[in-house]
Amino acid sequence: VAYRVEKEVPDEATPEMVEKDLIFVGLIGMIDPARPEVRPALERARAAGVRTIMITGDYPDTARAIAEEIGLMQEGHQVLTGQAIEGMDAGQLMQEAKRTDVFARVTPEHKVRIVNALKAADEVVAMTGDGVNDAPALKRADIGVAMGLTGTDVAKETADMVLTDDNYASIVAAIDQGRVIYANIRKFVFYLLSCNGAEILTILIPIMAGLPSPLTAIQLLWLNLVTDGAPALALGLEKGEPDIMDRPPRPVHEAIINREMWFRIGIQTIAIGAVSLAAYFIGLRFFPELAKTMTFATIAFSQLLQAFAYRADRYPLLKIGIFSNRAMLYAVATSAVLLFAVIYVPGLQPIFDTVPLGTTQWTIILPLLLVPALVAELTKAYLSRGYNLRTSTP
Repeated sequence: VAYRVEKEVPDEATPEMVEKDLIFVGLIGMIDPARPEVRPALERARAAGVRTIMITGDYPDTARAIAEEIGLMQEGHQVLTGQAIEGMDAGQLMQEAKRTDVFARVTPEHKVRIVNALKAADEVVAMTGDGVNDAPALKRADIGVAMGLTGTDVAKETADMVLTDDNYASIVAAIDQGRVIYANIRKFVFYLLSCNGAEILTILIPIMAGLPSPLTAIQLLWLNLVTDGAPALALGLEKGEPDIMDRPPRPVHEAIINREMWFRIGIQTIAIGAVSLAAYFIGLRFFPELAKTMTFATIAFSQLLQAFAYRADRYPLLKIGIFSNRAMLYAVATSAVLLFAVIYVPGLQPIFDTVPLGTTQWTIILPLLLVPALVAELTKAYLSRGYNLRTSTP
């Protein structure tokens, strides 16, 4: 800031006339500070295995200062300029991108090249932008994210997602919610496949042995629609495990049912099928007229109980809380009441081919019901121990 005192205001002021013989007063600096929630969001993203890179048109020193202030700059990483990118081929840029946290003085063409380099390294790339010049990079990225408040219409139309508050923390929150939804889908699939596998096993083995089928068609329909359906839907309402954002991203090409899930499905199929067949063979030996109902009650109630164990992949049920998912409580309670009605209401017994069970039968069934849930908890403990050993090994 500078000034000069004039006795009279000139009729016509030109830069040449005004900008001379001035007295220097001082300098004014302006900065657009980072939002306070950005630094914690960056730390949370880093813990989740999400790497954040700054791509800007600012000068390198300015970009580095901002990156260090918000905790984006990692030790041993560098700032790379657009001029340096010009002299690199695709392979060199891919290698440099691995240790570059800030790209400064870049053009729209450079942004596309950076996205391509990261994708060539098998990274899943989310690109944010607000201007027309950002549109090619937004389109090339796996996930284009446009700014909803300051973004141009071209950027919004090109992007896959629009931030309504232009806040980086919202992206991290979306990653968190996306992981919860994906985990719940896996739990839903896991529960239904293990239950259906157990039902197949329960029917297949007696038929192969020349015995009558332990379950009727109407009972199978009941198991699939009522017993399995309500708890499976409740699993979709889980809030997520406490360490959901402390896990590394899953492999890009990993199927929704991976090797670990197939293992768990097999274990649970055998566990439920074993207790159901145990009830059936005990019934055939001591209570022939009650064998089918005993089998029906055992498989149905064991599936309801094990739904609680499926609520978390690695955490024990007692740690996440039995009552933390009210939808699960309502689903299991409703299914249990309806199941008792099918067994004990006279008008429903002929329809579902059931007969009332007495105290003697329940003393046999009740211990069997707990086995699949206990097996599920032990399997989680075993797999979690293996996961912790893998992640702790450098």
